[in-house]
Amino acid sequence: MNKHGLALLALSMTMFLATACTLPIYGNATPTATLRPKQIAQTIAAAAAAQATPTIVTPTPGVSTIITSTPQAQLVVTQAAPSNFCTDGQVTALINSFKTALQTSDGPLLASLVSPTHGMEARLFRNGRVVTYDQTHAKFLFDSTYVVNWGLAPASGLATSGSFHQLIIPALLDVFNKNYTLTCNQVTVGGASYPTTWPYSGISFYSAYYPGSQGNGNLDWHTWLVGMHYVNGKPYLYAIMQFQWEP
Repeated sequence: MNKHGLALLALSMTMFLATACTLPIYGNATPTATLRPKQIAQTIAAAAAAQATPTIVTPTPGVSTIITSTPQAQLVVTQAAPSNFCTDGQVTALINSFKTALQTSDGPLLASLVSPTHGMEARLFRNGRVVTYDQTHAKFLFDSTYVVNWGLAPASGLATSGSFHQLIIPALLDVFNKNYTLTCNQVTVGGASYPTTWPYSGISFYSAYYPGSQGNGNLDWHTWLVGMHYVNGKPYLYAIMQFQWEP
């Protein structure tokens, strides 16, 4: 082979090596991770737990009119006159749906009843901590194990901690699973040694009242107050709180 041929051969070998350096090395490619069923379940559970963390706030007074812009629509919050509220069939239908959600552990149904602008404030004790759950968090309240310090128990004076599922729901069912009466815009109790007032000015409510049993001297009476406001003409849960006999 002459010098010219050798030069061409060397040039060809150089171009081949340069090209080879740019080719992908498939044997060293990073494999795509595949989640096993157990990992998928753990991922879903972690996401649900993250969504089930509520906001702890102090009591919020009622509002007359607020307009809140959302990506979907404008939500107009108003209050009906007390007389109109007490005769509104939508309100009693909401209470019945609330009862159904509690009895069937239906998170999506409960979430649909919670105010989309304010959330639902909940308190285990009348002077205890107030926790606000928005619609997203309310959906998981029957499953979430997120622990809240609800404040001091009136009888023992001890700090009481537990999830909504552990403490609030059984207390609600202690009324809604029994023969209770509904009273509009009036705190109905079986006798209390403390002031029984509704702390939300401008927010209408119903008392769900169980009068107790004669065998216990009616000292096991139990009341839940359910406050609502209107968003785009439809009532939603605004706040819930309970009263019981205290020594």
